[in-house]
Amino acid sequence: MNKNDRKAHRGKRGLVNPNRIKTFLVYKECELLPFLELKMPGLNRSQIRHIIANQQVSVGGAPTTLFTFKLYPEDEVVVSYDRIARRNRHDLPILFEDDDIIAIDKPSGLLSVATEREKGHTAYRLVSDYVTAKNHDARIFVVHRLDEDTSGVLVFAKKYEVREALQNHWQSIVKKRGYYAIVEGEDIPDSMHLENYLAQDNFQLVYVTKNKVKGKLAITDFTKIASKNGYSLLDVNISSGRKNQIRVQLGHLGHYVIGDDKYGEPSDPLHRLGLHAYELAFINPLNGKEYDIQSPIPTSFKRMIWGNDKEKKEVAKNGTRKRFTESRDDSSTRRSEIGFRSRRNGEIRKSQAGKKQKAQKR
Repeated sequence: MNKNDRKAHRGKRGLVNPNRIKTFLVYKECELLPFLELKMPGLNRSQIRHIIANQQVSVGGAPTTLFTFKLYPEDEVVVSYDRIARRNRHDLPILFEDDDIIAIDKPSGLLSVATEREKGHTAYRLVSDYVTAKNHDARIFVVHRLDEDTSGVLVFAKKYEVREALQNHWQSIVKKRGYYAIVEGEDIPDSMHLENYLAQDNFQLVYVTKNKVKGKLAITDFTKIASKNGYSLLDVNISSGRKNQIRVQLGHLGHYVIGDDKYGEPSDPLHRLGLHAYELAFINPLNGKEYDIQSPIPTSFKRMIWGNDKEKKEVAKNGTRKRFTESRDDSSTRRSEIGFRSRRNGEIRKSQAGKKQKAQKR
């Protein structure tokens, strides 16, 4: 077991008991009530209506009480013996939202979508709770995923046709997928172009192979931003979307991403994976609208590489993105500093005015 494997030590609280649920996969468009009537012939219509109304049914991990809730291919419907709690979301880290998509700043440690055991604590559930609080008929759809321990830009579609268009043309419409990665070692090249074929073993672990038939081509480019205390911060861009490709390709060089609980046994100074998806730029093929969604570099990354030296936030990276976007913590601190300076300046002006009045009286 990898020394950084945090999942192995998690408690069972919140995990789904597979004996207390029934899961059904949707293959064609339909409504929830007739779908469950077909899948649960042992129950009559009234019983199924009661189960739905009692919040015992979820789609993609998000509960619904609508009998006419629209289902689409690839939806996963779960019927639970227990009531599924509703949640209101007021602090969702939304980066962008319009009529077609919604993008959030996913934190590290949060699943993108439901798994066999974890149905509720997911980014999908958070966003679904948010949109249905405003409109019970609202839906979201998975466009892409981030690894559980990777933070950053995660996009969901708000319409089925948008999801289909984005997924079916993903490789051609995505213009940039940028990541910040902190890896072990300072001797990594200043920049590098990587092309490797990746395959997956029986344990779902990805590895580099020379077999072009067995593996899939993964293309990654990176530039070193800074190094300190045996670690390096990289600006990584991927041209392909292979599973774990950044972690595997950098690890293959001997520079493992810190906190990686799958590959190698790198140190874990931040108690999280050192990988953050900072930018996703793409075009909606339905209307040609261009998106460039960005997420600030995590404060913990900056502190690890630069400490409290704010001047070193200015970093040139091949002539682009000259300055890191401020994190929320940095913004609130800056607002406090501005407020303090404003109050201080006011006090100075009052003091100067008082001295002037005294001088005039004399």
